[in-house]
Amino acid sequence: MVLYVFLSAEDRLCQCTAILPWRFCFLNLPRPLLGRVSLFLLCAPVASYSLIFPHFAESSIGLHISQAGHLIFPGPREKGSGLRRVNNCCFSRVASPALRNHMDPTGPVGEGALCYPQEGLPCPSANSELVQECLQQFNVTGAQLRQIQARLLGSMERELSGQASPAPTVRMLPTYVGSTPHGTEQGDFVVLELGATGASLRVLWVTLTGIEGHWMEPRSKEFVIPQEVMLGPGQQLFDFAARCLSEFLDALPVSNQSLQLGFNFSFPCHQTGLDRSSLISWTKGFRCSGVEGQDVVQLLREAIERQGAYSIDVVAVVNDTVGTMMGCEPGAGPCEVGLVVDTGTNACYMEEARHVAVLDEDRGRVCVSIEWGSFGDDGALGPVLTTFDHALDQESLNPCVQRFEKMIGGLYLGELVRLVLAHLAQLGVLFGGCTSPALLKRGSILLEHVAEMEDPLAGAARVHAILQDLGLSPRASDTKLVQYVCVAVCTRAARLCAAALAAVLNRLQHSREQQTLQIAVATGGRVFEQHPRFLSILQETVKLLAPECDVSFIPSVDGGGRGVAMVTAVAARLAAHRRLLEETLKPFRLNLEQLAAVQAQMREAMAKGLRGEVSSLCMLPTYVRATPDGSERGDFMALDLGGTNFRVLLVRVATGGVQITNQVYSIPECVAQGSGQELFDHIVDCIVDFQQKQGLSGQSFPLGFTFSFPCRQLGLDQGILLNWTKGFNASDCEGQDVVHLLREAIGRRQAMELNVVAIVNDTVGTMMSCGYEDPRCEVGLIVGTGTNACYMEELRNVASVAGDSGHMCINMEWGAFGDDGSLGMLSTCFDASVDQASINPGKQRFEKMISGMYLGEIVRHILLHLTSLGVLFRGQQTQRLQTRDIFKTKFLSEIESDSLALRQVRAILEDLGLPLTTDDALMVLEVCQAVSQRAAQLCGAGVAAVVEKIRENRGLEELTISVGVDGTLYKLHPHFSRLVAATVRELAPRCTVTFLQSEDGSGKGAALVTAVACRLAQLTHV
Repeated sequence: MVLYVFLSAEDRLCQCTAILPWRFCFLNLPRPLLGRVSLFLLCAPVASYSLIFPHFAESSIGLHISQAGHLIFPGPREKGSGLRRVNNCCFSRVASPALRNHMDPTGPVGEGALCYPQEGLPCPSANSELVQECLQQFNVTGAQLRQIQARLLGSMERELSGQASPAPTVRMLPTYVGSTPHGTEQGDFVVLELGATGASLRVLWVTLTGIEGHWMEPRSKEFVIPQEVMLGPGQQLFDFAARCLSEFLDALPVSNQSLQLGFNFSFPCHQTGLDRSSLISWTKGFRCSGVEGQDVVQLLREAIERQGAYSIDVVAVVNDTVGTMMGCEPGAGPCEVGLVVDTGTNACYMEEARHVAVLDEDRGRVCVSIEWGSFGDDGALGPVLTTFDHALDQESLNPCVQRFEKMIGGLYLGELVRLVLAHLAQLGVLFGGCTSPALLKRGSILLEHVAEMEDPLAGAARVHAILQDLGLSPRASDTKLVQYVCVAVCTRAARLCAAALAAVLNRLQHSREQQTLQIAVATGGRVFEQHPRFLSILQETVKLLAPECDVSFIPSVDGGGRGVAMVTAVAARLAAHRRLLEETLKPFRLNLEQLAAVQAQMREAMAKGLRGEVSSLCMLPTYVRATPDGSERGDFMALDLGGTNFRVLLVRVATGGVQITNQVYSIPECVAQGSGQELFDHIVDCIVDFQQKQGLSGQSFPLGFTFSFPCRQLGLDQGILLNWTKGFNASDCEGQDVVHLLREAIGRRQAMELNVVAIVNDTVGTMMSCGYEDPRCEVGLIVGTGTNACYMEELRNVASVAGDSGHMCINMEWGAFGDDGSLGMLSTCFDASVDQASINPGKQRFEKMISGMYLGEIVRHILLHLTSLGVLFRGQQTQRLQTRDIFKTKFLSEIESDSLALRQVRAILEDLGLPLTTDDALMVLEVCQAVSQRAAQLCGAGVAAVVEKIRENRGLEELTISVGVDGTLYKLHPHFSRLVAATVRELAPRCTVTFLQSEDGSGKGAALVTAVACRLAQLTHV
């Protein structure tokens, strides 16, 4: 059945759905629209309502508009008039979505300008306009609710950001709870609850099974706190608590085991840690001396020690709101909002830690307690405060504070109802104008009375009984009006609470940058428990105020007991996981002494290699005898061969700098694995093609050849290929001079001439490329897929090359450092696993601890280990994580990026098929940091060994030198370069080292090696 109110052609259309059985109702209209109004009852098919409307399917009824703007149904049908009085009419709370946009935007959320009771409850009689005008004060419009929502959100964000406020109306207090349950928590926990139920103390023994949906009923005992303890010295109170703990535990089969305790301390506190909380002020009738300003956890610990009966570790101090959030069974996702409406009201939620200024944290989440009861103490709630709110506030123990709580909390709803009833009685509308001493006594109507009187099924009888207990003689019409008063007061409370919750949801949606927020809200408190309609109104209002939030409401199971135990269990789980994580990562956290040992070992291996002795460092002479001095000029060609693609370059070295033209060519697999002659003929064909495209045909240029395969160099233009790698297997090349093979291929193309001047590896090219920009650059470093270093050594120290003066660039091939077992003390079981699975077990040990080809695999093996321990991913192994090389080293760079929020880190890992929590994401981040930090520190130790060698070679007290660097790991990882530089500073304090990133070391560098060689040749000729 649908009710339409047509005001005029240009007026909005208001709609409500009628709910059967009908009862009498009011429709409030703005005064300017008073006038002739038609009401049409458009019925469904007759059969649907045959019992209610047996005589008609569509009727029109004339109405009357009162001076107060109320729409009044006509009286009983008079003979022959065709008009009927329609009894038992009530409207639903929400208009249909199709017409919701047509409603008065200033009206109450969801029903345009309607004011009505809940389904099945009455409205006041037609002549009780005083009642309607009285209760109209409790009618909060949609615009007002949205304004409250926006103001509360603004207050929250100001507090989070640390903006100074002399009297904040909302306090955002971090609780140091950083994780929600994920269902695996198990064990026995003790809970001590103080202040949650007034002058009593409760002790609980809670067993968590770790099995979803299965939990054991906690054992508990309540102790009454004597008045003299509540008002005496603080030590007396905590000693009493410790005695109650011992008495409770004495009745249980508890051995000498160490017990973990969660402390539910429901008083205003300043929390500085999960187990540190200082009392701000006593409430609820407690006035113990010597406690305010003190850490209540420490006071409890001292009392337990004085008792001396049990070994109890106080793990966490928790308020009941956090306990409510944590006490929910994890469903499709964890509860991340807690909402309590009890005697007072409060909320908490999981905020991004980086947004909480007082924490100075940039990762993870933290539960923030929103002390919103004081919202409006600055006057923000003025437009929605009624005369009854003002009267209640003035009579309270704390006038002018906690204004929001006094409109919502269960401690106050009964008092608001009492004040309204007393007012109406004094106006003569109720109880025949009579009152009673009980009705006029503060606190005589409680929350449970309001809930019982509003019950649509048994409410009328309970109203009559409760009013009689108050010494009143209610009439039948009084009973209905009292119910209507209860509805008005509680409906307003639910809507105000919804506006506040909508502000929290908006905050979450914004901070997590989600278009649609899906979240679970845990509810707790006696208002939810005793007043079931409160939740339904709350839900509907939240839908309208936060339409982009998909909210599930889950009743919490004993937040003060089981919830506090869950906080304790989660803290215990995280502590245990932290210990296992630290044990796993400890070998990766190298101290200065260990790094200095690596430096010394590398120095020793360098010396042996230079002398020609057995060493894990080959120390190969490259026959590059000088770095650029800036006088190099001319056009040079370069070849860069190091994979299935190779480049041909024309490099012009001029006064204004270096200009490069290049072309990339592919090497087909059949060529890479065919004969050597085919391979080098293909290379020459590409050179010819490049010259033709650049208009260089017939011209001869000096050429530098970057050949990134293992070679033994016999001269600047002589390099013996030791073995192919990277998928190449061309025949008749290994053991041959590759420069000679190239020259032969050039000779077979009789139409071209090229002067192959030098064969270069990419590390030397990197040094030379940077050396052109900075003459002090005498070290080259590659940290990419692999790693290597070169430097300018004194020729007198190179045993394999004749001569005592000048310099020689030495290719260290340091990736093999440690192949003799010298790095055994630093190698972990994860390094061993990666090595064994590689194509060259036992070789390139240093490279396998540093370079990009291996770091992702090391991380993957660590994650597998932590998963097997139950530390990660709830102990559930995933097939994706079992896949070799699934965890690319680029993920380390992305995960460790300072610019990524934790949700983005989670997205990267979820793309790998890893079902992780925020805690998992943080641990994976820490694993990545440990592995990449070790790599950077080992690299830094190697560089320190090199620069210290150069300093000592030259007999200098202080050395200023530059290092040219290339490689994706060094360039793309957000912290690698900084960690390398920091390690060098620590290990080589007498060397001032500048790191320069190379541009095209393989191409530009090869050309510069050629240019320097030509310059030196000219000098020798002169």
